[in-house]
Amino acid sequence: MLERFSRWTHRNLPTREQMERSRVIRPFAGRVLRSELWRFTRRSVPRGVALGILVGVIVPVAQILFAALLCLSVRANVPVAALTTFITNPVTTPLIWVLAYKVGSWLLQVDAMTVVAPVNAAMELSEFDDMLTWLTGATLVTAFGLVVVAVIAAAAGYLATSFGWRWWIARKRRVRLAHARAARPARLAEPAE
Repeated sequence: MLERFSRWTHRNLPTREQMERSRVIRPFAGRVLRSELWRFTRRSVPRGVALGILVGVIVPVAQILFAALLCLSVRANVPVAALTTFITNPVTTPLIWVLAYKVGSWLLQVDAMTVVAPVNAAMELSEFDDMLTWLTGATLVTAFGLVVVAVIAAAAGYLATSFGWRWWIARKRRVRLAHARAARPARLAEPAE
C-alpha cells in the first residue's frame, strides 16, 4: 500500500518544468519557482501539507494556483502543497461537504443557544458570512463547517507530517548507525599489511 502511494505521489507530483510551462502560473513563476520553495525540509513539507489541505477543502477551483501562491507567504513546499490539494476529488468531496454541513449546523446551533451568540454576531458585523459563501460556493452553514473542517484537518496534517518526518529521519539514522557498527568489526578483524 505504501509502495503504491509512493508511486502515485511520484507520478502526480508537479515538476518545476510543468509549473513553469503553465500559463496560469507563468506571471508568478519568478516567485513560485524559487529554489527554497521546492526543497524538502522538515519545516517546509509540513507547511505544504497543511496549506494544501486548507486550500483543497476551502477553495473549490484553481486549488493548485492558490496553494502555490500562498506558499510564498509561509515558505511552504510548493509541490507538496499542490499534491495535497488532491485531498478533495470526486470521491471525497461529497463526504467532506456532508461532514462540513453537520459540523457547521451543530456549531451554529450551539452558538445560537448561547445568550451572546458570538459567532453569529461576528459574522454579521464583519460580513464574513458573505465572503465565506462567495469563496466556497456553499450555503453559510456548509461554508462555516468547511472552514472548521479545513482548519482542523490542516492542523492534523501538519502534526502528522512533522512526526512522520522525524520518525523517518530517526529510522534512517538508526539504519546508517547499524550499518556502520556492522562494518566496523569486519575492518578491525582484518590483518594489517
